[in-house]
Amino acid sequence: MNELKDLLLLLKSRFPIVLVESHEEPRVLGLLEKITNLENLPLYTWSVTAGLRRRMRTECVAETSDLTLALRHIEKTVQNGVYVLLDAQPYLQDPINLRLVREIALTYNNTPRTLVFVSPRLELPAELLRMSARFQLALLDPAGVMQIIREEVELWRAEQGTEAVKGQKEAVDLIAQHLAGTSPEDARRLIRQAIRDDSRLNLDDVTRILKFKHQSLAANTLLSLELDCVAAAEVGGQANLKHWLERRRPVFLAEPGSTGLDAPKGILLLGVQGSGKSLAAKAVAGAWGVPLLRLDFASLYDKYFGETERNLRDALAAAEAMAPCVLWIDEFEKGLASDDSGGADGGLSRRVLGTLLTWMAERRKRVFLVATANDISRLPPELVRKGRFDEIFFVDLPDEQTRKDIFRIHLARRKLPPESFDLDTLTRQSEGFSGAEIEQAIVSALYEGHAAKAPVTTDIVAEELHRTRPLSVTMAERVDELRAWAVGRTVSANA
Repeated sequence: MNELKDLLLLLKSRFPIVLVESHEEPRVLGLLEKITNLENLPLYTWSVTAGLRRRMRTECVAETSDLTLALRHIEKTVQNGVYVLLDAQPYLQDPINLRLVREIALTYNNTPRTLVFVSPRLELPAELLRMSARFQLALLDPAGVMQIIREEVELWRAEQGTEAVKGQKEAVDLIAQHLAGTSPEDARRLIRQAIRDDSRLNLDDVTRILKFKHQSLAANTLLSLELDCVAAAEVGGQANLKHWLERRRPVFLAEPGSTGLDAPKGILLLGVQGSGKSLAAKAVAGAWGVPLLRLDFASLYDKYFGETERNLRDALAAAEAMAPCVLWIDEFEKGLASDDSGGADGGLSRRVLGTLLTWMAERRKRVFLVATANDISRLPPELVRKGRFDEIFFVDLPDEQTRKDIFRIHLARRKLPPESFDLDTLTRQSEGFSGAEIEQAIVSALYEGHAAKAPVTTDIVAEELHRTRPLSVTMAERVDELRAWAVGRTVSANA
């Protein structure tokens, strides 16, 4: 009901042009029909297939399939009213059509004719934007999704007699969260599909819904949906980070009793390569039970002026549409390096930084940003100052107990019983190894065992460790410098 009032107010505000960017054309036309009936205004629609015609009438104005002819007809008529132009944007490249639209808009005070442009994507020429107002259809909130679930469950029961729909409470709650922000039509189709598939709502349906939502909202952006999230228990060490995330989970998910607290916004993970920063990013989404979106900064950049910033804005808007979610930007420093070259890139890095900082400061949706970096010295100082991120964590090389946990996790993951290995010996021999290097030693041991047609043993894994020179040795100076910098400037993830 609010969207009906909002659109009515917009039309009464006497904007000559209204822009509605939406895939839900029937819903937009339905709202306009109600408003024009209430206000006793005629409603016309135009499309390239049907031409110009009065709504709810079959006959069209002769020879108006061409937009130029339709606009000439509107411009000459003294009939006030609302004229809806469907998918007309491509034809506005014609300067004649552009001028006709302007003339109709400029004479609004004499003949109040409102042009409503409706299309899934609208980018009008700058000449028209200052005379335009945008209207956005209301999207579902979790309560609205729950109402649709109840309606679809009742419909299924009525059709099937006494057969009930079985549902997992956790799955139903997640469905309500993830379908919030979608259109009622899309939500109803997905819920109906989930129920009619197997008469139940479970976590498999949540995965299917996430895939659909990503495809519909983020498919044309540079975001990828990561489905291999891990539980916190699958990450060795990082007890301090896990505790921090556990305390903020209820607030981020807006669970009952968590109101009044600011939702967490994001963390920056700095650390030695292979120390588990990427795994920690996946664990945030896994621990909170929300989708993980990954943004590849390198693919943002476009040779055409302004396109890079637009790519970033589109990706951030798609992430907000997927909320609640975690947005992971890997190797942060490579996309937002400070401009030491004095603007050699034409100011592009500064514009990208400005776009990101504005979004970080103004976003209202529950998008938790996890940025990972190997070299914080390459990041602009205004990005890492206190307040941009909730916290900066340093992920150091694993200590003795953490290395033992990492061995146990990776052995079990590959169906090698950890109790069959001398973990104390392997832990001692892997001093200075990162989590990624320990994992690779186990992978190499599996290859050796396969080649020898023999089971993998402690000795085989230990031999692979001896063959490896960890990064802490081959790049000792840089690792030591990074660890020294982090002392007093960051919070240890491992403490």
